[in-house]
Amino acid sequence: MKRFLDFLLAVLACTVLLIPIVIVAVAVKLTSPGPVLYWSDRVGRHNRIFRMPKFRSMRTDTPEVATHLLARPESFLTPIGGFIRKSSLDELPQLWSILVGDMSFVGPRPALFNQHDLIALRSERAVHTLLPGLTGWAQINGRDDVPIPQKVEMDAYYLKHQSLWLDIHILWRTFFKVLRRDGITH
Repeated sequence: MKRFLDFLLAVLACTVLLIPIVIVAVAVKLTSPGPVLYWSDRVGRHNRIFRMPKFRSMRTDTPEVATHLLARPESFLTPIGGFIRKSSLDELPQLWSILVGDMSFVGPRPALFNQHDLIALRSERAVHTLLPGLTGWAQINGRDDVPIPQKVEMDAYYLKHQSLWLDIHILWRTFFKVLRRDGITH
């Protein structure tokens, strides 16, 4: 049932957001050299690696690590990178990952392939059995500001309490968090 709802909602979102998606894609292309999309290797359900697209907000020479591990992440941003990250517009291509079944709308955010500490803690708590999400319980309770062990605790809470109503609650709160740009560090 969740997969069906994810697919249906993703098709609807792609239709409604088609014009903003095209505008952001053109803006990324016109303001910096390189591809429009950045495809990163992410850890999905059962620790399977998948390729997740985002609109490119960083220069092409940026090291492939979590943003918080960069010494001065703002120095790697493209001219519109800060705006599309703070507005979460860089996340729109992840609708593709939802359509193909690599992601859900709600679940733990997919770890980078090299975030070994996060992957190990999620595996210990069986969080790796969940499909990663565009948003999740940790995102509405701190987003980038939450330390990894606390993030995993929140992911484990979602695993234990997941339901359609919790997903609706998370999506609703995400909408307002994105509007207010809460918890976004870069």
